[in-house]
Amino acid sequence: MIGDLMGMMGKLKETQAKVEATKQRLNSVLVDQNSADGMLEVTLTANRELKSIRIDDQLLNDKERLEDYLILTLNKAISKATAIQEAELAAVAKEGMPNIPGMDSFLK
Repeated sequence: MIGDLMGMMGKLKETQAKVEATKQRLNSVLVDQNSADGMLEVTLTANRELKSIRIDDQLLNDKERLEDYLILTLNKAISKATAIQEAELAAVAKEGMPNIPGMDSFLK
């Protein structure tokens, strides 16, 4: 019993280290998102850190339109980055979970 518990604790520590390594790796996974007409492009990491913004000169003359483009495009990029991050971290966490009967239903 104690050996099983120690084994589970070791596996959880190993999984925690893998989660941290995955978070670090996601800093180098880039997510690009363009506006529908290509006048704005943003790049984020999968950890949702903004890396770059490219704005077409035409948008610089229309503040309200630029703001709308930024909101829409950034929200799409953040959604993509979040989906990537959640999928990667869930895969690592599921891989490292101890085999406890009935726990599979909580991981779906």
